[in-house]
Amino acid sequence: MTDREYRVGVVGAGMVGRRLVAVLEQTGFPMSELRIMATSARRQEIAGKEREVIETTEDAFDGLDIALFAGTEGESGASRLFGWKAVERGVLVIDNGNDFRMDERVPLVIPEVNADAMGEHQGFIANPNCSTIQMVMALAPLHRRAGLKRVVVSTYQAVSGTGRAGVRALEQQRRAAAEGGEFEFGPYPCAIYDNCIPQVGSLKDEVPGYYSEEIKMIQETRKILGCPDLAVSATCVRAPVSNSHSEAINAEFERPLSPEEARDILGKAEGVVVVDEPAESRYPLAADATGVDPVFVGRIRRDPSEPNALDMWCVADNLRKGAALNTVQIAWEAVRRGLV
Repeated sequence: MTDREYRVGVVGAGMVGRRLVAVLEQTGFPMSELRIMATSARRQEIAGKEREVIETTEDAFDGLDIALFAGTEGESGASRLFGWKAVERGVLVIDNGNDFRMDERVPLVIPEVNADAMGEHQGFIANPNCSTIQMVMALAPLHRRAGLKRVVVSTYQAVSGTGRAGVRALEQQRRAAAEGGEFEFGPYPCAIYDNCIPQVGSLKDEVPGYYSEEIKMIQETRKILGCPDLAVSATCVRAPVSNSHSEAINAEFERPLSPEEARDILGKAEGVVVVDEPAESRYPLAADATGVDPVFVGRIRRDPSEPNALDMWCVADNLRKGAALNTVQIAWEAVRRGLV
């Protein structure tokens, strides 16, 4: 594909940053240098090796070709501080964070869905929200066939989506439940163990009563699909699951689309795996999706209340396809298209 090697920076050494490094190496991304940055300099084990981590400063981007911002809770704001400064130094920035997803200057990209949007980049490309990515991966192939009219989604989101603090909270509460100890809520407003919390993010005035994760799914879906008026409603729920998000999706189309047609379309879609044998209790599970690349779709069935609507169940690893893998795929696509 290319004889050139690239000098790559990864900003963030938390859960997503570590996976970015792992995916870069697993996919054989052509690198002459891998520079890992965080809030402080240190030695840290990342992707099975002890590595040097340097402090993130403006000068730390000098000489790089590509910079991947992890954008997790712990590194929130890194792209605001350094993203456009890196662009000024000639670096292609690919940001997993939320800060610039809806910026008109910045393409919001899922390579399997809207890679052509990358051609409009101004040195900065955004990775969508994890929940949006897996939903749009399932919906985009069907949208191309039948035209989406309305989407209603309910999510069941793993604690890893809140970063290390969320994982620690669930683990601590599991131990406390077994030992009779006190629960530490961590980043959540109440216990996550043995519970579901219908709050992901914070309330926003722009859509009264909606939390920020729900607004992301609405706005980002419209931008990625190029459908600014698409009707989207979301209810996002944090579930006591370590990793991988699950979603119940109801999609209404402009034209009829049978479950059989939908299975055939999704079975041929890049990055999607159909697991749909409900009589055998075979459907996508969070436990099976963790650590692997595809978006899994099943329970595809006709909505009995609306002839042009389908219901489906969608599961994916939120740290992999929902974050690190999609970010690295954007970098690969930039290389293929000669954008870097």
